[in-house]
Amino acid sequence: MGVLDFIFPKYCVVCRKLGSYLCPNCFTFLSFDVKKVCLVCDRASFDGLTHARCFSKYAIDGSFSALTYNKTVQKLLYQFKYKPYLSDLQKFLVELFYESLIQKEDFSKVLNNNIFITFIPLHGSKIKKRGYNQVELLAKGLGKKLNIQVQDFLIRTRNTKPQFGLKRGERKENVRDAFLSRPVQNLKNQTVFLVDDVVTTGSTLLEAAKVLKKAGASKVYGITLAID
Repeated sequence: MGVLDFIFPKYCVVCRKLGSYLCPNCFTFLSFDVKKVCLVCDRASFDGLTHARCFSKYAIDGSFSALTYNKTVQKLLYQFKYKPYLSDLQKFLVELFYESLIQKEDFSKVLNNNIFITFIPLHGSKIKKRGYNQVELLAKGLGKKLNIQVQDFLIRTRNTKPQFGLKRGERKENVRDAFLSRPVQNLKNQTVFLVDDVVTTGSTLLEAAKVLKKAGASKVYGITLAID
């Protein structure tokens, strides 16, 4: 335990046991056995890729998630996103993110040398309030682990409502035209890993992927820490 751990001790976000953000006992409640779905139709997908019958010119190509979204993951993300803003959780969450992804054969198949990582952006008002975009931190940490360049390709054009509690159709409408691509040249014909923290219906990823495809990306895969 370092000096900073004495000054700013870490407590398990679930049971409050001193020592780490997730004690060994609470760690066992994490589930790395995640469901694989086609985000376009929200039905099971053998490899996490978009079904051939669901695919279109601007559709997302597939998605991969590290963890199943449960109460333990919910508490971890809450501490990461809201007061007291434990941004130091980044290292722990990135490690979970990375270790889970690299052990997935389906994910390994889409890795190549022409990939960028980008992330779902927050609206400026939320950045001002929170001080950081937790998804950007996850993306940058994952980029270092995978040795993939992280680019800020997207702009959030309006402050959308939280997706939590909205029905599938409402979620889709909530994020419609909520993103724009930045004027970049190096996106053309590239594969992009689009990072978000949690995917539920996939509405946010689908909308952002459409924008990236229209800007020239050849393939876009959603990469999330958890799937609900």
